[in-house]
Amino acid sequence: MRAPIRAPAPDSIGLARARADSASRPWTPADARFLQGMIDHHAQAILVSSWAASHGASPSVRTLADRIASGQRDEIAIMQQWLVDRRQHAPEPFVGPEHAHHAMMPGMLGAEQLASLDAARGAAFDRLFLTLMVQHHRGAVAMVRELLAMPGAAQDQAVFKIARDAEVDQTTEIARMQRMLAALPSP
Repeated sequence: MRAPIRAPAPDSIGLARARADSASRPWTPADARFLQGMIDHHAQAILVSSWAASHGASPSVRTLADRIASGQRDEIAIMQQWLVDRRQHAPEPFVGPEHAHHAMMPGMLGAEQLASLDAARGAAFDRLFLTLMVQHHRGAVAMVRELLAMPGAAQDQAVFKIARDAEVDQTTEIARMQRMLAALPSP
């Protein structure tokens, strides 16, 4: 009796095919710049989301912040790998508010906004976190729309998926955060 032939795990086959397909499709410098910028954009969301537990955020805001941080960490890894696969600079995400020079990207929080959020506690943190994260997410959506409006950009399957997923996820989270804000008691 012959031993069955073992194929590689479906995930590794799919990943290899996706990388090969994506690498064979045209990509533009705008695609690489978008991903490089989005890495820093996501990193700032992870930073402020990490403050929820230590700043007395409500359970619902902590849950949202954990979801944001988890999802955006995963997306950063995907974006970095895309850049590495194309021999492009894959930045390490910044980790602190000292990187306020990134405030030029749409939606990024400036040093004063970061300091105000870091100083807030409890219900004040919840309100400010939600308000600033709506701003931040709107900026990410604007970055996606800028990319998609550029001729030739986002033709690469992976870049298109990253951009569209970011747009859908962040638009959905904006609506959720607006509902959460509306439900908060008046300050």
